[in-house]
Amino acid sequence: MRDMNPDIARIEGIAAPLPTPNLDTDQIMPKQFLRGIDKSGLDRGLLYDMRFDGEHRPRPDFVLNRPEYGNTAILIGGSNFGCGSSREHAVWGLQQYGIRAVIASSYGEIFYSNAMNNRLLLVMLPEDAVQKIMADVSDPATSHVTIDVERMTVRSHSVETTFSLSGRHRHMFLEGLDMIGATLTLQEQIQAFQQGHWAARPWLKDVAHTTKARLASSKTQQ
Repeated sequence: MRDMNPDIARIEGIAAPLPTPNLDTDQIMPKQFLRGIDKSGLDRGLLYDMRFDGEHRPRPDFVLNRPEYGNTAILIGGSNFGCGSSREHAVWGLQQYGIRAVIASSYGEIFYSNAMNNRLLLVMLPEDAVQKIMADVSDPATSHVTIDVERMTVRSHSVETTFSLSGRHRHMFLEGLDMIGATLTLQEQIQAFQQGHWAARPWLKDVAHTTKARLASSKTQQ
């Protein structure tokens, strides 16, 4: 049996309710936090207008500002979570804040791809199951949720159910791979395809380099 790293195969911890439907990426990561040239510091911008008021003071009633949800690892979201623009910063900000997974009934399509390719786990469950888990985690005493990626199960205080992932995404999570890492595991197949492609179509190999060299040569001769 494969020796599975439990930190990779299982995500568990405090889950916070965030029931807002159609929570878009502009709300998850407001535009003013997109000015940097790297990914750092995006945790400060996460859900900024929900976490802070117009004077930049924390809103004490917002769930992530409450002490009992201070170490939230999982969000229980409303439907169509992550709709809106394609900014990948929304995913990076969630991860920098400490969020490892989101459970909701549906997601924005581009956000789903961005999240899964960066190993932010998005679990999709029927709306009635999401609402039951939402009710559980709304009480800090029953806010613990476990997601087992190997067994494809979700367990909260009153719910134990299964979910599905594509084979590719499940493999990435169990092996600790992002999209680049998953692609690199296919390096031998990629090289074999490349060699076969050039062997069958030699006139296409290094076309840009060859053309550039010819142009440079013709200029020298002139």
